[in-house]
Amino acid sequence: MRLFAAVLPPAEQLAELARAADRLHALPGADALRWTSRPGWHLTLAFMGEVDEELLPELRTRLARAAHRTPPLPLRLHGGGHFGRGTLWAGVAGDLDELRLLAERADAAARRAGVAMEEHRRYQAHVTLARSRAGAVDLRPFLDELAAFEGTRWQARELVLVRSNLPVSGVRGEQPRYEAVESWPLGAGGGDGRGGGAG
Repeated sequence: MRLFAAVLPPAEQLAELARAADRLHALPGADALRWTSRPGWHLTLAFMGEVDEELLPELRTRLARAAHRTPPLPLRLHGGGHFGRGTLWAGVAGDLDELRLLAERADAAARRAGVAMEEHRRYQAHVTLARSRAGAVDLRPFLDELAAFEGTRWQARELVLVRSNLPVSGVRGEQPRYEAVESWPLGAGGGDGRGGGAG
């Protein structure tokens, strides 16, 4: 199964981002972008790709440990940015040092569980909003609009293991579907969650 570790913003904060995204959709050039599915908005911590089911028990134990060692952290969705000329995202503010540490712990947990991970890169917290359909799109108007976006603060309280179900219908524009497989509370009071082992 195709998996990643993530933090999922609460519904209220996602609604704030949706209102900002509505303004982006009204800008010239918006039709040239492939917009991500709003129910799937998340902060990826560690992308694992295809994971053998036999690795899941160890992966669960190690992710539970990573969550246990990380306190709940204040975050808010804020501003925006881009990767290259084709990916537009909303940014994150708050305790980014702790969030980055959680991402590194999730990445290390997957590696130690035997998951073949891509080369480790410096973590950039973001929510992907859109990708270029074909060729480069001038993202400056979208970035200018996002610059003023300030979401309200929330407390991230859990690490979530998410399964990504890739489109199979062949219908143009179909999005991946995401489902939470398991979650673990952040902080020393969190224990190891279902399927975990000793911390």
